Amino acid sequence: MPDILHDFPIQAPAAAVFAAVTSAAGLDQWWTLRAAGEPRVGATYELFFGPEYDWRARVSRCTPNTEFELEMTRADTDWLGTKVGFRLEQDGKVTKVQFWHRGWQDPNAHYRTSNCCWAMYLRILRRHVEHGEVVEYDRRLDV
Repeated sequence: MPDILHDFPIQAPAAAVFAAVTSAAGLDQWWTLRAAGEPRVGATYELFFGPEYDWRARVSRCTPNTEFELEMTRADTDWLGTKVGFRLEQDGKVTKVQFWHRGWQDPNAHYRTSNCCWAMYLRILRRHVEHGEVVEYDRRLDV
């Protein structure tokens, strides 16, 4: 199975990065149009990207300020059962982020597109946490 993996630094405390990838308000700043959920193992997250993309995920890992993972339970067929996660390591004033989207069945066109989109979304995450930048939802893949 192919995986999507991205490692990058964020110039901010791990707690700030963790909040941005686990809180509804944080997710809405860089990934979702509207999110809901709480960071605890077994909890369900609502990940709304528009009427045709009203997805759900279950928290499969959660260690505050260190690790967070969602298993996709309602999504496009290619995403079902995949796991999206973050591992955070504080190193002075920098948080080292290891991102994964594991469990893809095939390196098809959707996989390749998602890999590219994740790189763009993760850049927006970094810019938001470091500088407070906000990009309107409809423009996120154009920046």
